[in-house]
Amino acid sequence: MNTKPVEQTLHSQNQQKPRVLDLIRNTCRVKGYSPKTAGTYGDWVKRFSFFHGRRPLSEMGEVEIEAFLTHLAIDHNVAPATQNQALNALVFLYKHIIPKQIGNIDAVRSKKTKRLPTVFTRSEVSAVFQHLYGADRIMASLLYGCGLRLNECLQLRVKDVDFERQTVTVREGKGSKDRVVMLPAVVCGPLKAHLESVAEVHRQDVANGIGVSLPGALHKKYPKAPFAWGWFYIFPARKVCTDPRWAPNGPVRHHIHETVLQRSVKEAVGKSQIVKPGGCHTFRHSFATHLLEDGYDIRTVQELLGHADVRTTMIYTHVMGKGCSVRSPMDKMEVCHA
Repeated sequence: MNTKPVEQTLHSQNQQKPRVLDLIRNTCRVKGYSPKTAGTYGDWVKRFSFFHGRRPLSEMGEVEIEAFLTHLAIDHNVAPATQNQALNALVFLYKHIIPKQIGNIDAVRSKKTKRLPTVFTRSEVSAVFQHLYGADRIMASLLYGCGLRLNECLQLRVKDVDFERQTVTVREGKGSKDRVVMLPAVVCGPLKAHLESVAEVHRQDVANGIGVSLPGALHKKYPKAPFAWGWFYIFPARKVCTDPRWAPNGPVRHHIHETVLQRSVKEAVGKSQIVKPGGCHTFRHSFATHLLEDGYDIRTVQELLGHADVRTTMIYTHVMGKGCSVRSPMDKMEVCHA
């Protein structure tokens, strides 16, 4: 039985180093892709290798990619987006890691479906908030009150919040774009109180010589920035990171992991006895839908959400409460109902 680590099976044919997974991670970093994208691409490459019996990646090409994608569609019935994600990972592999000409991929494709996003009603949002406390409640308030994506919320730094103007600056959103959104007035008080406790964590870190993680190589250009209060995360992790992959220059403080809030929101939705499935991203959907219901124009909502194409925002017009103002013809029938 082969007990070699997974990564050892992913070397090129001549067993060159560094490993393929390391190359994927480093290349993604050079191209400005997020760490999550790098991890996802690495996972798909591993699954691709396992599916083909751990054959050398350099020996495979279009035929093997087609077989793998067909397997995902037929045997696992994956969503079209999932299949496309796997294809993107393999195209990335053979374009940047193991340069090889890949022609047209003729695989069985998953059937595309148009699904409307799940949206909380205003009363459901309120019900979920009744079961969230402390930092979890503040983060959920920013998701719903500002229309933030989960990672956009977790990556907020002290300098990104302007209490006087009541704005939040979202840095490096999807597509590496910045945008400014409103800061709900009701969140200002709890957020200020939260920052007072976070300030104590910052003081202790500075005293212990522990800085905060910065994007790219910014710490080299501004050596004092990792210890500046403005760069500190609003929602810092409880533990300091010592992994050399993410903290090569010594221990640093990251923001909390996304699963922390995801777990809390899921539990809150369950306690609220809401039947529809919902999570952190449902707050963003609800933010957009409720703004449109309040009469704000689609372009304004598009800018607040950070959508590059207004057609992406238009989906929320299909889940607005328009049907509530239309009287069904059934109600005009003079019939008795059991």
